[in-house]
Amino acid sequence: MRVLVQLVEHVRLSPKEKNLSCVSILKRKVCFYENWVYLGVMGRPMAKNLLKAGHELHVYDVVPKGVEELVAAGAIAENGNKEVAEKSEVVITMLPNSPHVKTVILGAGGVLEGRHPGMKIIDMSSIAPLATKEVGKACEEAGVPMLESPVSGGEIGAINGTLALMCGGKKELFDELTPILKIMSSTITYCGELGAGNTTKLVNQHIIAVETAAVAEAFVMGAKAGVEPEVVYNAIKGGYAGSKVLDGKLAMAMDRNFKAGFRLDLHIKDLNNALETGHALGVPMPLASLVMDEMKYMSANGAGNDDSAAVMRYYEKITGVELTRAHN
Repeated sequence: MRVLVQLVEHVRLSPKEKNLSCVSILKRKVCFYENWVYLGVMGRPMAKNLLKAGHELHVYDVVPKGVEELVAAGAIAENGNKEVAEKSEVVITMLPNSPHVKTVILGAGGVLEGRHPGMKIIDMSSIAPLATKEVGKACEEAGVPMLESPVSGGEIGAINGTLALMCGGKKELFDELTPILKIMSSTITYCGELGAGNTTKLVNQHIIAVETAAVAEAFVMGAKAGVEPEVVYNAIKGGYAGSKVLDGKLAMAMDRNFKAGFRLDLHIKDLNNALETGHALGVPMPLASLVMDEMKYMSANGAGNDDSAAVMRYYEKITGVELTRAHN
């Protein structure tokens, strides 16, 4: 336990500290790059916060929509990954999964082909820890240091600049890049070497997935017994069962609003990475396996682009009970 505590540095930022950090790095060019999906639900507001802080952003995406919106906000559009890297001191990637990160950074016409002295990479994607280590090693061999910084906090956190970041990499690189990370976050945790950040993110995603399913199962039982979900919620939210998952995901179900803050299909990807990591380490993952089946069922039934709270509808479907508010 003592070793673990020494490895983890937790930084909580006040609004004043965030404002000071913005001023200190205005001259640094930053690229914010996201691929596969456009600069979308998470990437677009994160990039806008960097623009608001005074950074020069060079952006590229295979889908024009996100690029066009950022150009209108002051970013500079580029024609490819290599071109973006050539004009940036710090390249930030925010991609769906391990293969996309490998392609964008290591592939033909990728970020490393545009490398130059002093360039650094921050990968904010949520991917498999082993993939992070593989990409980081290739970057190091090419003379480009890389920091991982997966995020938690959803669309609202991205918009408000209040994301929680879980960072892995060289401590001195983390210290150097922290002022940039502060602009997009309210909490930054240094977790250790490369791979530690995404391992921490997998723990986070595992807990959210299983807890969301547990909330659904328990509340459907309560509703089937004749007790209004909102009554149960108000009774228990202040006790040990209270949590952000309970607050956020149950509200979505009761309001029948499953607009994605974090898409179900992306949570399936994260949970799959958690399962693969756990199995590789010999850790039994029965709860994650069960919830994965439920998530995949809902995705196959058209909910893949809904919020991950859509897994709650699995329990509604098999019981015929909807977790609605009394006035709905």
